[in-house]
Amino acid sequence: MNVHATPQPANIVNGLDIDGLQTLIERVSADSATGQTRWRVATAWQGQTHSRAQVDGFEMGDEAVQRRYVIDIDEPLELGGTDIYANPQEHLLAALNACMTVGFTALCALNGVALEQLQIVTEGDIDLRGFFGLDATVAPGYPSLKSTVWVKGSASEAEFRRIFDMALATSPNVHNITKPVRLDTTLVVEA
Repeated sequence: MNVHATPQPANIVNGLDIDGLQTLIERVSADSATGQTRWRVATAWQGQTHSRAQVDGFEMGDEAVQRRYVIDIDEPLELGGTDIYANPQEHLLAALNACMTVGFTALCALNGVALEQLQIVTEGDIDLRGFFGLDATVAPGYPSLKSTVWVKGSASEAEFRRIFDMALATSPNVHNITKPVRLDTTLVVEA
């Protein structure tokens, strides 16, 4: 019987293939075009406050990567929704936390630091007077966010701080939330 098994990566830290990650980093360092990515999400109203986001893939370098995901979004009953799904703010905070988690986990792995536990909680306040347009002096979004990180693993507190500072400095979603990002919009009215 001739059975071929897929070889498993040998250098795994925090569940990540370090050799594969290093190869990707080297490839992007040698040819920046291979590291250019394009992301797209199409969202359609489903009725009331329910929307459905469809992910069909992304582009990396000159390669289209097919992947299909559906993300349902709603609002709490108190904000006019059905409370069946998390709302846009919860998805935003989850995306921020997930991005910090990925970066921190990968940087720990690349530095040989094994994680036992990692949890990030982010919170912030939104004044609905801004959202409802009741007071022009009140912003419709967060004036600030607070993230608390709990970590346990094989590094010292100073090493964890150094790695986490790097993760914050290189996180796309930390950048997207803390720096102005130009948003170009087009409205198409169907006849």
